[in-house]
Amino acid sequence: MSWASRPRFELMGRIRRWSLSRQSPETSIRLTQKRIYILPTASGTLFLVLLMLLLLMAINYENNLIYALTFLLGSLFLVTILHTYHNLAGIQLTAVRGNHCHAGETAYFQLRLDQQGVRDRIRLLLPGGSPVTVDLVEPIHWLELGCPALERGWLKPSWVRLETLYPLGLFRAWTWARLEMKALVYPAPLDSPLPEQSESTWEGIEQNEGRDGTEDFTGLERFRPGMSPRQIDWKSLARGRGLYAKQFTDYSSPDLWLDLHSMGGEPLERRLSRITGWVEQLSKEDRRYGLRLGATVLEPDRGEQHRYRVLKALALYGLEGTAE
Repeated sequence: MSWASRPRFELMGRIRRWSLSRQSPETSIRLTQKRIYILPTASGTLFLVLLMLLLLMAINYENNLIYALTFLLGSLFLVTILHTYHNLAGIQLTAVRGNHCHAGETAYFQLRLDQQGVRDRIRLLLPGGSPVTVDLVEPIHWLELGCPALERGWLKPSWVRLETLYPLGLFRAWTWARLEMKALVYPAPLDSPLPEQSESTWEGIEQNEGRDGTEDFTGLERFRPGMSPRQIDWKSLARGRGLYAKQFTDYSSPDLWLDLHSMGGEPLERRLSRITGWVEQLSKEDRRYGLRLGATVLEPDRGEQHRYRVLKALALYGLEGTAE
């Protein structure tokens, strides 16, 4: 940041803090004159200086043509203020949802904009994110804004900024809004191989247990009362060998346990990241796993809901004020 832009940056920071201190977080807000600020841009300031020079020339030379040009451009300058303001006024902004992600990624928040009429070049921005420019032609518009997720836990952007330079770029109208939106940031996954069976973090990893099932054929045995007729081996009966039943066995991996406190002396964040990487790998393989995280114990299970519960526990472990 150059020395010339530092005062403007500090001034905008003070205005933002003052504006946000007057607001309470809401799910939906409507932009009114109490929320919208408007100031000339650099081009607008230069345009105003030009008007003053033209007025001085008109007075000095008593030239009616210069007077007319000055008043015409001055009127255009004033009308632009109204059009710039009305390009934001009346918009209703609603927070819909936040998409969960891992630390180091970008969390995206879905917003809904409701308005009447046609508006041009509305730009929206979250702290640290890239601006998104939209033309509000339809009454309802959906968009996603990105915000860097630097740390695990709940990510709650402190503000969302809306601004416009419409129609001539002479004025900038903007506002800051405090919306109730949040996204859960999981620990950054650490890509590491699954541990061997001998490691205490896991129980029974690479061992299979067989049970009666329907997957793999294991042989024949004499048919006994109570067996399902579907198990009868009709080929053996047709060959005169007697009544036999087919036997099948299902093979499945035993339940796996992830235990934070059995992973040695690595830093906490690295252990959480390592477990997160294992969770993602086991979820892709559709294997059952459980989690021991201090007083938190999640029984072995599989599926997307179980993955979310495990990653949420990892994301909020040890953080204050995260009982949401």
